[in-house]
Amino acid sequence: MRSFKNAPTSRRNLLLLATAAIATGMVPLLSRSDDDHDDFDEDHKFSAGQNTTLATSNTGLSGRIVVVGGGMAGATVAKYLRLWGGSGLSITLIEPSNAYTSNIMSNLVLNGSRTVSSLAYPYTGLASKYGITVKPSEVTAIDKAARSVTLKDGSALSYDRLVLAPGVEFMDAYGLTQSDYDNKTPHAWRAGAQTTLLSTQLAAMPNNGTFVMTIPKAPYRCPPGPYERASLVADFLKTNKGAASKVLVLDENLSIQAEVNNFTYAFNTLHAGVIQYVSGVTDVQVNPDTKVVSYKDQLGVTQTVNANVVNPIVPHRATGSGQGGWLAAAGLNNSADGRWAVVDVLSYQSTAADATGIHVIGDAANCGMPKAGHVANQEAKICADAIVRLLGGGQPDPAPVANSACYSPLTANTASWLTAVYQYDSANKKMVVADQGGHTVGAKATEAATHNNNNFRQMNTWFNSLMGDSFS
Repeated sequence: MRSFKNAPTSRRNLLLLATAAIATGMVPLLSRSDDDHDDFDEDHKFSAGQNTTLATSNTGLSGRIVVVGGGMAGATVAKYLRLWGGSGLSITLIEPSNAYTSNIMSNLVLNGSRTVSSLAYPYTGLASKYGITVKPSEVTAIDKAARSVTLKDGSALSYDRLVLAPGVEFMDAYGLTQSDYDNKTPHAWRAGAQTTLLSTQLAAMPNNGTFVMTIPKAPYRCPPGPYERASLVADFLKTNKGAASKVLVLDENLSIQAEVNNFTYAFNTLHAGVIQYVSGVTDVQVNPDTKVVSYKDQLGVTQTVNANVVNPIVPHRATGSGQGGWLAAAGLNNSADGRWAVVDVLSYQSTAADATGIHVIGDAANCGMPKAGHVANQEAKICADAIVRLLGGGQPDPAPVANSACYSPLTANTASWLTAVYQYDSANKKMVVADQGGHTVGAKATEAATHNNNNFRQMNTWFNSLMGDSFS
């Protein structure tokens, strides 16, 4: 893989390695660490404005590359295609919005410690620094045979390589509609107006009220995110609305999906008496007007609760993969359930029929790694590297390595973290978790030993570096 050399594994804090590596485009192999009292080194302070600008490679390559979607995956792949592919590539980014609003850190909007506007990242840097054409539009169709995409205005763009990073769309569920999500019961799983609405509803809750949230069956965007949200909401309510406040978490999964130790501690000890966690629920129904929620527990018994605020994190799928959607029309939603795009993880090229030259990255892809912002950044770099190699007549790196790192605030000023190293398993052709020595059998993601304020401070450093790497 293109200069993705490992940072030294002797450093105590593995997430400092992730931060340093992000700033130079590397995918680091991280070591285990004890994070209890490890202050952030003065020589490793990074922010979005300090992100390293790398020189564009002089490759002599040419080609037309169209990138669809300007989230973490789309922005990163466009930038690194320019850096690694050189000035001869024509790179067009199709994105209807003038800025990306980060889902990472958006749960902090709910307790008032961040604003939605602070999470906005415009595309001006990609255009001015890297010569990427940013076209404010949406894709309505893909012609695989002609190698072209049709845009909302009816115009068409031809491509030699097409990179799809459309993100996710949210399905009607629990008796709710898209209008309900926008106006009454926001899922707020795409940062923006719904995040603001949920924050307003939370602030207006009566003393000692009840907040109900749901978690869909995996896979879903950001595995730790719902449990993080429950923790932050519980912290906010008991601090501002009374210790008898309740947060009812209705999880369709049979257990916590990420950071099991830290979230179990958060639910049972840190926020004991406020959070009630119920796993394995089915048949969830929500009345958007009365806020009455019903569900069946693991014994099949119907339970009913009267809520003040309902936050249904609903099932989602790759954008355009629903009936009549443009991804589905092109046959690219080829997972067994039709919700995701299955890819070859050496290049992120689609495995669908007649999809040569089409790559899918980020949350829309079915690739074996979590659907998360840092992972999207990593996938984008593997994909960009593979495309540059393919345009030059070569083959993708046969042994890519990537890492997933994320922080989870559990209170207004403390956080935990989770990290995992992924490497290619040629036997099953997937990216799988590996340990520090590269072994995959029995390897697991690494959790922080505890939640603390130092992790919270490092979370902001990691976030600024990650966003700077993708958008600056």
